[in-house]
Amino acid sequence: MRGSSLASLQAVQAEFERALAAVGESAVGLGAELFAVTDALDDSGSLRRALTDPSRDGKDKEQLVRDVLAAGFNPQTVTVVVAAARARWSHAKDLADAVEIFGVHAILADAEHAGLLEQVGNELFLASRALIGAPAIREALMDPRSDKNSREALLTTLFQGKVDPRTLTLMRRAAGTPRGVHVVPALQRFSDLAAERRNRQVAHVTARTQLTAVQLERIGDLLQRAYGQKIQVDLSVDPDVLGGLRIQIGPDVVDSTVLSRLAEVRRRIAS
Repeated sequence: MRGSSLASLQAVQAEFERALAAVGESAVGLGAELFAVTDALDDSGSLRRALTDPSRDGKDKEQLVRDVLAAGFNPQTVTVVVAAARARWSHAKDLADAVEIFGVHAILADAEHAGLLEQVGNELFLASRALIGAPAIREALMDPRSDKNSREALLTTLFQGKVDPRTLTLMRRAAGTPRGVHVVPALQRFSDLAAERRNRQVAHVTARTQLTAVQLERIGDLLQRAYGQKIQVDLSVDPDVLGGLRIQIGPDVVDSTVLSRLAEVRRRIAS
């Protein structure tokens, strides 16, 4: 999300946090309703266009939201969606993306209140790693012939009782309603949002072998000094990495693997 959409997301975030405080212990319910709104926006192009039309009056958009969500929705859900609808989005899809992000944050906030936010973030990341190593399960989750219920049931069978219920809720969301994104990157994105909620950025580190706790701490300290804030280090082990490390933080990539250096040498020779 870029440009005016990113600015709108940040502006609506403040309204969302106020709504989150107002619902108290009902944060999971707020998240479920925001996911339902996301699905409605995905299913209705006309609704999406109506709520993101820059020529349409903000009060008119607000009334449309209130009409659509009149039955059974928490007033705080309506408040968040109204704020999102009145904002300006570069693309119509960005509105649905933003509402889903707030839904994820609501689930994460519930984990935060329970003192389990770090655990949920880690579980989401580790689940994405586990699925990378299980191609048959990953293919079943990506099969276009499978339906939402069967995908959610598969993940529930695999992970129920092994992860926090909030983690499982987000995993079921990633698999059941992928929204054009494969389950692994969706889980990684949710993990990134958990890190963001902890006021940290995430460094995805890839190495050939498992690093020690001391090495990971050293990497985190170096990155913290470079970026001026705490960095959560998530490690992936890839046997195809011949040496060195590949570190990605958002769009920034630091690749010091042997293969990367050889590729750079080849580029220089070719030029």
